[in-house]
Amino acid sequence: QVQLQESGGGLAQAGGSLTLSCAASDRIFSSYAVGWFRQQPGKEREFVAFIRGTGGATHFAESVKGRFTIAWNSGKNTVYLQMNSLKPEDTAVYTCAGDWTGWGSAATDGYNAWGQGTQVTVSP
Repeated sequence: QVQLQESGGGLAQAGGSLTLSCAASDRIFSSYAVGWFRQQPGKEREFVAFIRGTGGATHFAESVKGRFTIAWNSGKNTVYLQMNSLKPEDTAVYTCAGDWTGWGSAATDGYNAWGQGTQVTVSP
C-alpha cells in the first residue's frame, strides 16, 4: 500500500498563504486520485479538495473554492494544496488521502491510503 506523507503545515496570519505537500512512496501514485481533508478539534473530518490522476480534474469544498488550488507534480509523486486568503476557520489538521481507482471523492470512504496529517493554524 502506498505511504503518504504531508508537509508544509504551520502558522499563518489571516489573509496569508501556505502550501501543503502530499508525497507518496510509490511512483504509481500519479495514477491515484488524491484528496485533502481537514479536522478541527471536536468536529468530524471534512472534505477540502481532490484531484484526479488522469486528466487532473479537481473538485473543491464550497468553503475553500476560489481560495485553494490543488495540483500534481507527477515527477515528484507529490500533490500540492495551495491555500491563499487563509481564514482563522481554516485552522485544522490537514490530511491527504489516496484513491487507487483514480476517481476521487468528497467522502472519506472513497480513499484507501492516508497520511498522518499536518497542523495548519491561522491567526486573526
